[in-house]
Amino acid sequence: MSEPTVHVIDDDAAVRDALRLLLRTEGHEVTTHGSAVDFLAGVDRAATGCIVTDVRMPEMTGIELLLKVKNMGLSLPVVVISAHADVPLAVQAMKEGALDLLEKPFTDESLLSAVRQALAYDSGKRARDLQAQEIQRRLTTLTSRENEVLAALLRGQPNKIIAHELGISVRTVEVHRANVMAKMQAGSLPELVRMSLVQAPRAEREAGGQSEPNGEATGQSTGEPTGER
Repeated sequence: MSEPTVHVIDDDAAVRDALRLLLRTEGHEVTTHGSAVDFLAGVDRAATGCIVTDVRMPEMTGIELLLKVKNMGLSLPVVVISAHADVPLAVQAMKEGALDLLEKPFTDESLLSAVRQALAYDSGKRARDLQAQEIQRRLTTLTSRENEVLAALLRGQPNKIIAHELGISVRTVEVHRANVMAKMQAGSLPELVRMSLVQAPRAEREAGGQSEPNGEATGQSTGEPTGER
């Protein structure tokens, strides 16, 4: 994974140089861009870090950049800076996904604080995404029957009710339940519930509210113990 980088975008060279010096003094990796167009032309979709961008720039404004970043699926949080940070602009910037908005002139500490927050947000988001991906990988190892038992467990149903609804024995439910816990690497039912809560928002983002493919979609067997259905 690439080193987290602060991407400074401003059409004023003096501002770019000043921000680069300030941020590098604090130990941050920094790249500067004279326009949003230049930044987008060279950005790596897997880039980590954050963006610090001016609002009023030729070719593409900071607000338009926010839209592009969102449409391209870039996960870099954005800090917007402007000499004209009125309420309508602030509302628009936040609505389009800006993490923070600073009005020029701002103090060094204000900018550094905003950048620290943005980098922490980026790091935390990527950690959550990796966790969700791992949970999804585990989910794909479940058979269709195990997915049915999992769904019932997440609804809070006891084994007897699950057995009645699925037309199988309580003992078979217990076997499937143990398999689910083992495959999901969950030490307890509350931990299994927490995993489902982590996975749900990601599935909604990627599938427009639809759940991710389960073991049934992967062509796995139901894993039904012999003699039980």
